[in-house]
Parts: sequence; structure tokens; C-alpha cells
Amino acid sequence: MNDKILFVDDDPNLLAGIRRNLRTQFTLDTAVGGLEALELMKSSGPYALVVVDMNMPGMKGIEVLEKIQELSPDTVRMMLTGNADQQTAVDAVNRGQVYRFLNKPCPPETLVPAIENGLKQFAMLRMEKELLEGTLMGSVKMLSEILGMVAPEALGRGQRLRESMRVFARYISALPVWELEVAALLSSIGCASLPPRVLEKLNNGEDRTLEEEKIVRRVPQIGHDLLVGIPRLEHVARIILFQHKAFDGSDIPPIKCSGEQLPVGSRMMKILADRMTLEAEGVVKQRAFQTMEARAGVYDPRLLQLCFACFQAFLTSSVSSDLPVLSLYVKELKADQVVVSDITTAEGVVLIGAGNILTPMVLQRLHNYDALGEVKQPVLIQNPLPAAKTGNQEK
Repeated sequence: MNDKILFVDDDPNLLAGIRRNLRTQFTLDTAVGGLEALELMKSSGPYALVVVDMNMPGMKGIEVLEKIQELSPDTVRMMLTGNADQQTAVDAVNRGQVYRFLNKPCPPETLVPAIENGLKQFAMLRMEKELLEGTLMGSVKMLSEILGMVAPEALGRGQRLRESMRVFARYISALPVWELEVAALLSSIGCASLPPRVLEKLNNGEDRTLEEEKIVRRVPQIGHDLLVGIPRLEHVARIILFQHKAFDGSDIPPIKCSGEQLPVGSRMMKILADRMTLEAEGVVKQRAFQTMEARAGVYDPRLLQLCFACFQAFLTSSVSSDLPVLSLYVKELKADQVVVSDITTAEGVVLIGAGNILTPMVLQRLHNYDALGEVKQPVLIQNPLPAAKTGNQEK
């Protein structure tokens, strides 16, 4: 476990005394002033605990704490001050997220217990974060697996959207990337609620009745309602809710929201999803841009330009031209492999579409069909690209 401590002060003698008194009890570094502290944060961090003097020439203690918060949000921050007035305390808490104040001079019998408590606080926060992240990612995995069992085409579309979203988000420095990726992956989670005949019509692009269309138009709202109660997925839920909303505020949902009031993830996803649809219809590159640009008020014009600058040829595809295509039987398939050509039944019903990534639950679905002798085999598959090579192959 990380238990490194950084002391920051403008007095070298005070820092030398701290090293002498505490070096046998703690792992610590010292920095003379804010600039040296920030350099250490980058070169030797992260630190579990940082203790910063309030009054230093040049960069003040609060400014140092603000920068440390940006560089290492999990680091517990404490302040040494001989001027703990109310305004100092307010500024330190609001701007530097200070865990505890210590008055100067601070004797070892006060400083040591404070450090120990700060390290315990860091350990507790890290444990809570790891637990939450594990639970969150487990929830996302479970939801995507369920979607893959009920509506594999919807999951496949989400997988392809996620790959493009990852590249696009990094290109325009949209943060946090993980929220945008999860929103793209689960963009069609509401499809799990659709009756099979409506889902089949949606996948095949068939005409739907008025009542069926009403059901389909509720998919983003259902997805939002499913996710909004999961901790840390509130923003993801909002992105999914507004994924079909036009930049001018038209289209679903019937909530007054337009322009930059719309989540940036929703605006990005609408562009990527509609471009994906055009590419599937054979409208690509400059023709796709001209088609989308002509749809006045539908897309964020700045993001539309950036999307076609990021993906000059085609959106990111799971299928790679750099890897061989394998002809395999269902029993030979493995999770994370990419479907190169539609996997169908002997009658031609699509079970898993081209470009989809096989998940454990999707594999189980294929095995169930295979046990009944209903899968047309062999199937065309690619192994996934190595991690170092993933990304936009067309850029």
C-alpha cells in the first residue's frame, strides 16, 4: 500500500528537523516551496499524504493544494498554518479540500497522530474507491451481457460506438473518457425491454406500426431510468437520455433542452450513431459529411467538423485489415474475438452481426443454438488487436 508522505515548506531547517524526527516512522520526502513540490508530485508521486505550509513566498499553500488536487485527487491534504483565521479555513476547504489543519509550531506528539490518521483516511478512501469501481464495472459488464443475450445486435452496435467514442473523446479531449465509453456501450440498453417482434423489425429496418414506433421511441428513456439509480452512472444515464436529441432541441425526449445545454456525450453520440448508419448504407467520407451538414439544426456544427477531422475515412471498426480471418466452429470460439461475417442459422436468421465482439454470454447463446444444430458453420472470426494497436485505424 502507498504510504508516502510529502512535506512542503519554505524553511529548509524546519524540513530537516521533520526528516530527523520522522524518518524512522514514515516514508517521506520534503520540498522547499510549491514549485519543487509539484515537480516531486510528477516525478516521485503519487503520495498518500501531503502536508503544506500555508504562508510561503511565491506560490501560497492554498495554490499548491489546488494543483496537488488536480494532479492526484486521492492524496489526503493537510495544512500547517500559524494564521488559522476563518477566511483561511474557508479557502483551504473550498479550494484545496483540506482534510486537517495543524498549527505551527507543531510538536511531534501532535504531528505523528495526525499523520497516522491521514494515512488511515487515505487507505479508507482507496478501499472505498476500489470497491465502488469494482461494483460499477461489474454492473456495466452484467448489463452489457444481458443486452447481448436479449438483443445482440443492439450490443454489437454499442460495442462499435464505444470504439469510435473512445477515439473521438481523446481527439477532442472530452472527459471523463470512461463515462463516454460506457454511455456508448449501453446506449441501446433500453432495447432489452422491446417485444421480440418489434426488436426484429428494428434490426431489419422494417416498417413499424404507430404503436410499435411509440415503444421504440421510449428506448432512451427506459435506458436512462435503468441506469440513473446506479452510483456514478448518473451522467451516463443523462447522455443516453438525450442521445437522439437534435442540437436545435427537436426530437426525443420531449424535454426542453438544446445547444450546449445538451450533454457533450449526447451530441457526440448522435453524430457517431448517424454517421455509422450512413456508412452502413454506403454513404461514406465526404458524401457522409455533406449529407449530415445539410441536416440543419440536427448536429453540433463544431463537433461535426471535428468528427470528420478525427475520422477522415471511416469510423473505427472492430474488424481489422491487419489481422488474418479465421474460419472456426462454434466450439472453438473465445470471448473478445471479433465477428467478421454475420453468424446465422441455417435458415439465414442473423444471430450475431459482423463487427460484434463476442462476450461470454453471447458465446453461451451461440452454444445453445449450436447444441440444437441451428448454427451455420464454420464462421469467420478475427482475434482482437493487441492493446498497443487498438484505436482508429483509418485516421
